[in-house]
Amino acid sequence: FLEKIFPASRTTTIRKDISGIRQLSGESLYEYWERFKKICASYPHHQISEKLLLQYFYEGLSNMERSMIDAASGGALGDMTPTEAINLIEKMASNSQQF
Repeated sequence: FLEKIFPASRTTTIRKDISGIRQLSGESLYEYWERFKKICASYPHHQISEKLLLQYFYEGLSNMERSMIDAASGGALGDMTPTEAINLIEKMASNSQQF
């Protein structure tokens, strides 16, 4: 059933989109986070772990945003649980939208 809706070629494309995501020049943390979540939601059966998804998101951040997340996470976002990391990113993204 899923093969008809999400063919293997589409799955490969979505996985590449997710793993290769990068924050665009001038894109706020909020905009990047929302775009990342939208890509992930476009194919809910991507079978990529939350921890790996967060790594892809983090690796795609601009240097400035990565430094801010590092500081807010105590220096290691990867040491947080996925839930803790998502909560931190959600809070920071929400705050960035307000400015």
